[in-house]
Amino acid sequence: MGTELAAAGDSASLISDERPARALRADARRNQEKLIEAARQVFAKCGADASMEAIAKQAGVGVGTLYRHFPKRVDIVEALYRSDVDVLVCAADEALAQSDAWAALAGWLEAFVRYATNKRILLNELHEAFAKDPQLRLASRERIVAALSGVLGRAQEAGSARDDVDAEDVMQLIGSMCLSSTLKEAQAGRLLGMVLDGLRRR
Repeated sequence: MGTELAAAGDSASLISDERPARALRADARRNQEKLIEAARQVFAKCGADASMEAIAKQAGVGVGTLYRHFPKRVDIVEALYRSDVDVLVCAADEALAQSDAWAALAGWLEAFVRYATNKRILLNELHEAFAKDPQLRLASRERIVAALSGVLGRAQEAGSARDDVDAEDVMQLIGSMCLSSTLKEAQAGRLLGMVLDGLRRR
């Protein structure tokens, strides 16, 4: 009987110890997400001149909290890049759920242009991140190409998009376009319209 009570006590202690740990992990994850979103807003506003202090202020935390999560500037740039890739891949899932396959493709390509614009702002820091983790660039590109393949393939099956192109062709077109340092938002919209005109099945 005493042994059973002791075992029960041990189990209760384990449960009690695990709950705070899980709560801390959840809090840390929320803080990281808040910092990444703050970084996204600050980089969009300030470009490459965005400071760690401005990011912490935007997130409503002390700069020490930022450095605990992201010890170096390149760390938060990498986290932001990974988050942007996740958002773009999720946009493909949402596009595939739309009834209009052509509108879904056009919408995803617009999302890609936004993603590529953010990437251009972070380009110098991303070179450092890619040097630190050579697989990061390759794995991210593979995910993006796979996402585009799904959206493009559905438009092709629906008869909306020409079937003599693939996702790599489209990536070459819009990827090179978006990396131009002189590209403005209005011009990006016009160029994307030209790409879509070329993709549409006649």
